Amino acid sequence: MFAVIKTGGRQYRVVPNDVLEIGKIAGDVGTIVQLGEVLVLGGDTPVLGTPTVAGATVAAEVLQHKRGAKVIAFKKRRRKNSRRKRGYRDELTVLRITEILADNAKPTVGPRPKKEKVAAPADGEDAAPKAAKKKAPAKAPAAKKAPAKKAAAKSEKK
Repeated sequence: MFAVIKTGGRQYRVVPNDVLEIGKIAGDVGTIVQLGEVLVLGGDTPVLGTPTVAGATVAAEVLQHKRGAKVIAFKKRRRKNSRRKRGYRDELTVLRITEILADNAKPTVGPRPKKEKVAAPADGEDAAPKAAKKKAPAKAPAAKKAPAKKAAAKSEKK
C-alpha cells in the first residue's frame, strides 16, 4: 500500500519504512507525528481524494531535525560596482513512515527504541593489553647544528 501526501507545499509518494526529508514540522525527535493531507491511497483499490481522502492519515517517526545545503543568491550589476551576496539554508525534518492509516484509525506502531551503547568489559585481562599497546610519546626534533667545516674555514680566513 502507498499514499501520496502533501506537506510544506510539496507532494511525496510514501510507503511504510520510507525515510524522507521534508520542510521542518513541529515534533520532538523520537515522537510519532500524523500527516493529515493524504491525496491518494493506493493499493488493490486506489482511492483518490477530492482534494484529500477523508479519514486518512500517515503516521511517521521524527528521526532528526537538520539544515539543508547552502543556497547562495549572488547578484551583480556590471560596471556599477554593485554586488550582493545572500545565502540561506533550509530547515529540514527527517521522517520514517511507520504506517498508512485509513478510516480515522489511530497509529499502532510506536517509536523504535534507541540502541544502547555496549560498555567495554571491565575484566583485568582485557584492560592490561590495551595499556601495553599505547605508543611512546614522540621525541622532540634535535636542534640543527652548523656544519663544522664551514665554521673552521671562516676562522682560518681571519
